[in-house]
Amino acid sequence: MGAFFLLPRISFAQGGGAKAQPFSWDALTQMAQQLAASPYQPPEIADRDILEQVDYDFHNQIRFKPDSTLWKDVDGSSRVQMFFPGRYFKDPVRIFTVQDGMATEVPFDLDLFDIPADNPAQGLDQTRGFAGFRVQGPDGDRDWMAFLGASYWRTSGYSGQFGLSARGLAVDTAMPEGPEEFPIFTSFWLERGEGSDVTAYALMDSPSVTGAYRIASHQQDGAIQDVTARIFLRKDIRRLGLAPLTSMFWYGKNSRHLAPDWRPEVHDSDGLQILTAGGERIWRPLNNPPRTMANSFQAPSVQGFGLMQRERDFDEYQDDGVFYEKRASAWVEPQGDWGDGAVMLVELRTDDEIHDNIVALWRPAEDALAGSEHEFSYRLSWVEDVPIQAPSGRFIATRFGAGGVPGQPRPHDVVKLVCDFTAPGLTPQDDPALNVVTSDGNMFNQAVRPIVGTENWRATVDIDFAQMDPETDKPIDLRIYISTADRAVTETLLLQLFPSQLRKLLASRP
Repeated sequence: MGAFFLLPRISFAQGGGAKAQPFSWDALTQMAQQLAASPYQPPEIADRDILEQVDYDFHNQIRFKPDSTLWKDVDGSSRVQMFFPGRYFKDPVRIFTVQDGMATEVPFDLDLFDIPADNPAQGLDQTRGFAGFRVQGPDGDRDWMAFLGASYWRTSGYSGQFGLSARGLAVDTAMPEGPEEFPIFTSFWLERGEGSDVTAYALMDSPSVTGAYRIASHQQDGAIQDVTARIFLRKDIRRLGLAPLTSMFWYGKNSRHLAPDWRPEVHDSDGLQILTAGGERIWRPLNNPPRTMANSFQAPSVQGFGLMQRERDFDEYQDDGVFYEKRASAWVEPQGDWGDGAVMLVELRTDDEIHDNIVALWRPAEDALAGSEHEFSYRLSWVEDVPIQAPSGRFIATRFGAGGVPGQPRPHDVVKLVCDFTAPGLTPQDDPALNVVTSDGNMFNQAVRPIVGTENWRATVDIDFAQMDPETDKPIDLRIYISTADRAVTETLLLQLFPSQLRKLLASRP
């Protein structure tokens, strides 16, 4: 077993995958630990020039043969098919199956795939690795989980519709000093559980870190995954991100003026939600900012965080091709106390829906130093809504328009913020108040009232930003909640506004 774990390239070159070898979670951990003690070796990519020719169109022509599907003859079991390598997935990935503590490799072979005769993939003769794998339901008619590229994976969530992604680890995300590093899962060991349950064990490698991962997945009103990671640092890491989530936000109700598209909203997620150790619920609607922004939200011993899709009405998207209203929310629930640290939100500017421009992660407060070892566990839920009770109201929409009063001259550089929220049991007799703390700008014309014909409420406030320097475009940070005389009746709403975008909004008036 020592040779199997310490010399993977030799075993691989000899084609030793046909013979079963002992496997265990602790042995995989030992492999990652020993790998971290040796210099990093980038993956050997055979047939690189040919793989470069297998572009998006050629890659889509290649199909895994159904007769080669793993576990297709096991009643009630999920089924597994492999992804073919190509231009965007060159790193070779080894895949094993595990049964009764023994691992057997599934060797890469062109005969596992249907490949058109004129496809350049026919020329591969040295490639020995897949690009990843996908998991289908027991009927084999629909994918519900996929691992493809670096340490990324996705599930179809509660609705059967893929959306945002998770990944194993984030290294130096959005650092101004240099590029981000993307650790890769180089090998997977797949083990069947009860029914359609699947556990994927993975080996991670990169110049700065190695890791052993165990991802146990089952379907229950969505996809629920229990993740344990044991990571070993080769180098100091300036920004270590645990349980990272990646999504897309082009525009929504709060930023409709930023896109020329005909659809009302386009996004996989519309907000970051955080549950602090003290029980405070924080909601931060996502932005498409004018420049890359990285914001940290201090949350020691955080109870949970995630990228949510709250808007579930088809009419708010009008897209019957990709069904954004069905995209799952992803919620990270730490198992055990993660200690001091912060939830970080990174937002990049985008001008199309094809780019994932949102990252949320947990950043430990302690330094990530070479030679250190870390273990962390969490439950990752791909669901319709956050899987925690919400005793207080929550914000369901934020919008912006010209400030002032209809019928009167509109003031210069003033916008009106409109926040719709739920508040079970709240009545006008409770005299609810809007509480706003701002980093800049002046607030006036505050009001809170029920929305006629609904059970929801609306809060409005005018924001005067005329005094802000248009050259620096310093953002305005807002902290908002609704209260009665003695208590908060909603979660806390955090907003980040950019004067340049607010001026663009106001300039769109006829």
